[in-house]
Amino acid sequence: MSRMKEILGSLMLTELIKGLALTGKYALSRKITVQYPEEKTPMSNRFRGLHALRRYPNGEERCIACKLCEAVCPAMAITIESAQRDDGTRRTTRYDIDLTKCIFCGFCEESCPVDSIVETHVLEYHGEKRGDLYYTKEMLLAVGDRYEADIAAAREADAKYR
Repeated sequence: MSRMKEILGSLMLTELIKGLALTGKYALSRKITVQYPEEKTPMSNRFRGLHALRRYPNGEERCIACKLCEAVCPAMAITIESAQRDDGTRRTTRYDIDLTKCIFCGFCEESCPVDSIVETHVLEYHGEKRGDLYYTKEMLLAVGDRYEADIAAAREADAKYR
């Protein structure tokens, strides 16, 4: 009996009629498309976008080359090399992030003891070839310098949840 129902249903084109009814229902309704460059959707306070390296107010970079972010990165997108300075402190000589590998999990940000590496709210960046999304230490410091006010405000707003 069920086989007869299937054959009769396929001859009557019930699935096609159901699909056309659903299409007709939404064809005449109000559209919710966002015209992206002009209109922007609300962004979460905890959005994780482009990475940045921060500096102390005196201009010195924060990263102490503890390599925790490199160790915790599940995608192995971070590469760090360090050297001892004349004053005995250790700092990075190389800090690279390959954003084509990065999964934007935020583990690097959470593991950093000095709040050096952060993920900003910047989502409008692109690369036309693979090498464009390979960020070096200088590029990350430049991003941090450019968006420091936004980063500090976002960190302050999120402080009560940490």
